[in-house]
Amino acid sequence: MKPFRYQAPGSVNAAVEAVEPMGIAGQGGAFLAGGTTLIDLMKLHVLTPPSLTDVKNLGLDTIEESDGEVRIGARVTMAQASEHPIFVERAPALSDALWKAASPQLRNVATLGGNVLQRTRCPYFRDNVSPCNKRDPGSGCAAIGGINRLLAVLGTSENCIATYAGDFANALILFDATVETRTDEGSREIAFEDLHVLPEDHPERETILGDDELITGYRFQLPDWARRSVYVKARDRESYAFALASAAVALDLDGDTIREARLGLGGVATVPWRAREAEEFLQGKTVSEDTALEAGRIAFEGAQGYEHNTFKIPLGRQVVAKAILDAARMDLSGAPNSSGTSEGAN
Repeated sequence: MKPFRYQAPGSVNAAVEAVEPMGIAGQGGAFLAGGTTLIDLMKLHVLTPPSLTDVKNLGLDTIEESDGEVRIGARVTMAQASEHPIFVERAPALSDALWKAASPQLRNVATLGGNVLQRTRCPYFRDNVSPCNKRDPGSGCAAIGGINRLLAVLGTSENCIATYAGDFANALILFDATVETRTDEGSREIAFEDLHVLPEDHPERETILGDDELITGYRFQLPDWARRSVYVKARDRESYAFALASAAVALDLDGDTIREARLGLGGVATVPWRAREAEEFLQGKTVSEDTALEAGRIAFEGAQGYEHNTFKIPLGRQVVAKAILDAARMDLSGAPNSSGTSEGAN
């Protein structure tokens, strides 16, 4: 790891004023929260920020509800959120996504602000040797003709097929959340669905955030039917692995008829992915295995597989179908979802 300057301001204003502008390949200063991704990349010399601005003293660590709107501070940890009654009882897809995402040790440290901004696990981005347009713009994409089993089949371009690796964002996208940010020029609100950008011609640009822009929290409303939500994750092993394909589903049912559906995909796309065409198909349909499978097929229309990851397309369809059927079968009359108690270490 290269030397860097460390600072821990005592206010949000001081933090955004102190951070040095970040250039291409992360050569400017960076905000530090849990550091579970950033520090790894600094050790690999993939990122070499000259300074780290720690946000630990800024507050931003509460979960609150007011007038039907939930607000989560960016410094809330994955563990805090996954165990909070608002998530466990009223939006189990969010709780499930968090506790299935990482080991207990990581969940105790990683924060929700940093979590949605975590960098890809594409090996060619992290090896600091192979051509990678995300790390070194214009150098090429070694993954397209390389070992790409874990990489994306949706939202790719000729310049990048790196998968967005997170879980929480794929569930949060269901609830039309607003991202609250701060720069030295003031506050900004961003629709969560607009936060991440497709690789297209500039894979190095992963979000619309400015160089000195700090996520301070998220706001969203939870309809009553968010209780009928699940996060299904297919992975190589049950113990702490990134998704091969995942699906977050929330259903509003009238008997067996779907009044409204929300569907987010993970492990298969370059950004957190909202499958709106599949949502539209489900509206007004009767819950059945055939309906669920057709929604899965629609969710992956336009998907492009590469040499080693084509299997993700049929797998993803099955995961979507399972998530829809699991959500429809939820018994909401008894105890709340028992997330974090049945699957063991992750």
